[in-house]
Amino acid sequence: MKAKIAEIFESIQGEGLYAGEQQLFIRFYGCNLHCSFCDTPLAHYREYSAEDLRRQISAYEGYHSLSLTGGEPLVQAEFLVSFLSLVRQHRPRVYLETNGTLGKEFFLVRDDVDIVAMDIKLPSSTGGKPCWDEHAAFLRLAAEKDIFVKIIAGLSTKAEDIAASSLLLAPYAGRIPVVLQPMWQDMGEELLGRMEGFKKILLEGGTRCVHILPQAHKLAGIK
Repeated sequence: MKAKIAEIFESIQGEGLYAGEQQLFIRFYGCNLHCSFCDTPLAHYREYSAEDLRRQISAYEGYHSLSLTGGEPLVQAEFLVSFLSLVRQHRPRVYLETNGTLGKEFFLVRDDVDIVAMDIKLPSSTGGKPCWDEHAAFLRLAAEKDIFVKIIAGLSTKAEDIAASSLLLAPYAGRIPVVLQPMWQDMGEELLGRMEGFKKILLEGGTRCVHILPQAHKLAGIK
């Protein structure tokens, strides 16, 4: 079994609660969603066996965690089962960046993932279909992990989608932090003002920890 890998690189995490941490990124090719704001369109990949990929990353050391990103890594979940069993002996912290819609696939690798950075995909932001049921199922599986939720919001984002996100998170009694990430394409004073209103909706709905955090790597001009 081989995986389609778009790139492997070491850099600083630029998003979410672990922004600033040195990570080794494995970017998986392919995604099950097509978000209008996607900033990582992938046109090329190389195929790796699990052992090939293990050898490739063995040259790196000193990083905080191994980031599985994409695309959507869980599209290739069966490969991840094999790969993570190989790297388990070296026990790097495994950081999964996911769109939070593939619960069955996540279940296959849950025990080998340490940190989950899960998106909530708002239909008014993505331009796609609602994923509330998929997100709810994913959260039930991931809630006991070290998890935070990322919500990307732009000028098209509707307050009712933020309120629906608050309801989605309500069963977890405020235990899951939320990162509100301004859509890079819409960055500006108007959007940042709206983000404060979105934060208020989440806090009033019971989410105890809400951060408004832009993409730091884009601000810094790094990969």
